[in-house]
Amino acid sequence: MSLLYVDQLSLRIGDNAALRDVSFSLREGECRALVGESGSGKSLTALCLLGLAPRGSQLSARQLRLAEDMLPAQGSRQWQSWRGRRVAMIFQNPMTALNPTRTIGAQLGEVFCLHRGMTRKQAKQASIALLERLAIPRAEARLSRYPFEFSGGMLQRVMIALAVACQPQLLIADEPTTALDVTIQAQILELMKDLTKRLGASLIIITHNLGVVARYADRVNVMYAGRIIEMGTAQDIYHNPRHPYTKGLLAALPAKAAAPKSRLNALGGQVPSIDAMPPGCRFANRCDHATPLCQQSAPPMTPRDNGAEIACHHWRVIDD
Repeated sequence: MSLLYVDQLSLRIGDNAALRDVSFSLREGECRALVGESGSGKSLTALCLLGLAPRGSQLSARQLRLAEDMLPAQGSRQWQSWRGRRVAMIFQNPMTALNPTRTIGAQLGEVFCLHRGMTRKQAKQASIALLERLAIPRAEARLSRYPFEFSGGMLQRVMIALAVACQPQLLIADEPTTALDVTIQAQILELMKDLTKRLGASLIIITHNLGVVARYADRVNVMYAGRIIEMGTAQDIYHNPRHPYTKGLLAALPAKAAAPKSRLNALGGQVPSIDAMPPGCRFANRCDHATPLCQQSAPPMTPRDNGAEIACHHWRVIDD
């Protein structure tokens, strides 16, 4: 059963199309990764699903549904009750997401009081139990601490606690391990996946790290310049990519290098800005396989094997 259904989500900022026809569904308990370079539209997609599209932008969609309910309109007061209770987000940098002048206990307790109607005493006990569940030692004592007194890994655990306190149906994590070392990254990702499984929730991970995709995601949306250009299972995307952009991202990984000291295959060029989007395929100016058709016409999402989809005019020829 689909928990989240996104059909032709588009977003205009001024005269520019920042997102165009973004469509995908998310099953209950599924972990979906959104991958791509900076400027691909990953975080912007997530903000639209949280009712936080940029002020003055114009959002349109054929349908945006969470379980049986349509998502509230952008700017609607209904989002005040939806955020945290039904949809929650773990932001990239906990030091900027948390209030540095309030204790961890005050910030976590506020969530329980406002969204779950608990008394302060009940909120304190719930906060302690949740921090212990997230393997934070001396949980009760840490409630009186401030964010700057926590390590990066512990602070990210606090962010996860804030996000799951109301037991949301959908959890979105925006580059949740960027500032952490490799061992802590693995712990945080395992923790998020385990928690969402226990809660019966679904998880969207926004990441640049394709290694994360291979290990933790069930399915992947590869995004480029505001569009999904390839979509499929994590194993299919990682081991059998078809789109030239996806192949370029994977070829640039250190693990894909032919030898330990060989040069990485850098992906030339950069994602176009939203005020300079080409009329046809948005990847055409960086693609070695582009033809005049690519310059003139945007390729539609086309089904291929194993339930995957791809937006490329020439993927069959390229694959051969």
